[in-house]
Amino acid sequence: MSDIKLFRLTAGKATELQGDASDLEKPLQTLIEANLEPLLGIRFLTTEYSTG
Repeated sequence: MSDIKLFRLTAGKATELQGDASDLEKPLQTLIEANLEPLLGIRFLTTEYSTG
């Protein structure tokens, strides 16, 4: 996830927010992981889970 882009939605129009991806990656990952089930109905197993 090296090219994370964040947007602000105002009156149905998206505006890209400027930022440094390295400062956003871990907090954004943590936020998404904490809310996978309510947002997408996906049961979270573990962070950075190895699939083989």
